[in-house]
Amino acid sequence: MSRPGKRVHGAAEAGLRVRRKLLLFDVDGTLILSGGAGIRSVDRAFLSLFGVSGAMSRCHPDGKTDPAIFREVARATLARDLSRAEMEAIKDAYLGALREEIRDSPGYRIMPGVPDLLGRLAREGRFLMALATGNLEEGARLKLEPAGLNRYFETGGFGSDDEDRPRLVRAAVRRAESASYGEIPDEDVYVIGDTPHDITAARKAGVRCIAVATGSSPAAALALHEPDAVLEDLSDAAAFLSALEITRGAPPGD
Repeated sequence: MSRPGKRVHGAAEAGLRVRRKLLLFDVDGTLILSGGAGIRSVDRAFLSLFGVSGAMSRCHPDGKTDPAIFREVARATLARDLSRAEMEAIKDAYLGALREEIRDSPGYRIMPGVPDLLGRLAREGRFLMALATGNLEEGARLKLEPAGLNRYFETGGFGSDDEDRPRLVRAAVRRAESASYGEIPDEDVYVIGDTPHDITAARKAGVRCIAVATGSSPAAALALHEPDAVLEDLSDAAAFLSALEITRGAPPGD
């Protein structure tokens, strides 16, 4: 599996201290759809470790972190919590299955406009890009690899950092600050995601959110959670950039 290489933040990278916005992208439903590869991989992990078939039929995973999903499935299928050793075993089994499922997934696809948008953001030099996803970090990288998108995201916050989405958002901010030479004001940080959980996490982390209706939640349902902006998808780069410009003022608090 390839790892993200040198940052591609554009012409402003070379020592210029310009105020840049940090864009934290979710993965599933926002950047790509894995075609059910993640669900099948959890099923395979629980079948191999516990003899439970169809484990994910008892869980609705949208917007949840991988460890939280594993715990929810365990409670539903085993009627108990997981030990630390069992959690580590599930992570390993899941990632092993995911490598195969992603490679062979016929339903894998990149969400509309994503490659063009990320390329434009990288070239402009006034944006930093990172991930904020409930996926384990290795799982996120596996999912993005077929689309060639890892190169845009040097760092991020992941489900392997914390089961709590607001805390993994803050982890993403801290890592981005370390990678980009300084503090990034909260009003310049945006979570881009497709579920109400992304919006709630951004709010609780004290940063902004642009919601995209490319997952299971339509635009009207996302709007009820009051993100800073709602887009149907990421195919209109100008609309995305406009959404960044109109969300000014102090970010919402807890």
